[in-house]
Amino acid sequence: MTKLSSIPGIGKVSLELLEAAGFADAESLAKAGVDELAAELERANRILQIAKKAPARGNVRKWITSARDMIGGDSSTPTEVTMPVNYEKSPEVGTMLDGAPFAIPLPARVLMVNQLAVADIPPAILLNRYSGDLEVRIDDRVPAGRNGESTSPSGNVRLADNSATRFEIDNSRIRSIDVLAGAKPRTATSKVDAVNDRVALIRAPREETNKGKDPNSRRFIRGVLHSHPVSLSVGAVFTLLLMVFLPVGIVSAGLLLLSREVPEHFWWVPKWLLVFPVALPVLGFCYLIWSLGGTCRICGQRQFVPRACLKNTKAHHIRGLGHIVPVSLHILLFKWFRCTYCGTPVRLKK
Repeated sequence: MTKLSSIPGIGKVSLELLEAAGFADAESLAKAGVDELAAELERANRILQIAKKAPARGNVRKWITSARDMIGGDSSTPTEVTMPVNYEKSPEVGTMLDGAPFAIPLPARVLMVNQLAVADIPPAILLNRYSGDLEVRIDDRVPAGRNGESTSPSGNVRLADNSATRFEIDNSRIRSIDVLAGAKPRTATSKVDAVNDRVALIRAPREETNKGKDPNSRRFIRGVLHSHPVSLSVGAVFTLLLMVFLPVGIVSAGLLLLSREVPEHFWWVPKWLLVFPVALPVLGFCYLIWSLGGTCRICGQRQFVPRACLKNTKAHHIRGLGHIVPVSLHILLFKWFRCTYCGTPVRLKK
């Protein structure tokens, strides 16, 4: 696949906009339509506020033409590819949904009161994510309830018949809420139970990890288990050391230089300050090895690298210090952190 960065005119900001709109390579960009892509980029920038202004239509046309030239497409007579259709704005589909006997929302309370199971709810599609021709089937059959009685057509809820076997749902892959919430695993020797225990450990910490801790305090460890907790902790240590040694090393180097050139005025500068400038290359090397690889378990964004973009509202932040130092301190003090970009809590202890 050809990278978007190889297309002339696409800078760093435009690349982020294209990726946010769902275009990750030149092949996907070559298949897009000019007007549709320009509208998508404007919508993505309005929501994410990545650039000061969305790319102009002329620039979008040049990108698409260059992408088609790179992959060997015919740019003389471009074929405008239709973007996915939003069927929810179609009057015909709206009329169909209004008359559909089963297209109604079912709150959790309704499911509990009427004793409905997941298998009783017929599968459906999200119309604004469907691309292509849509085949609509309308069934006037009213399914029977659990007691064999059908509800009235004028009722708001109709109970589905659970006697027939549903082949669309693979029941073997359904997990209970207790397992996913991290409940105490049952003793078993099968591979399926081992997988369940691993899923429970990833989603929630062990009971003894937070025993006696206030759930509302920072010491209460929470979040998804990180795959490399030791490397992330080491990266936080070297990040903090580099943040401290960088300004101190620059000032120390300046004072040592002045004490050498003007010794009568800077005789008081101690020679041991040379430790800070000498340690900077070593810390920089360690930062490149461990800190650059410190990423979020969910979104994969680097936590110890400064980036000019929008941060999550729940991210760790200290005025004047930014986001990197608070994240590093939170990792070392509390053994968990909240991702600066996606806001997901990630823990470093089982």
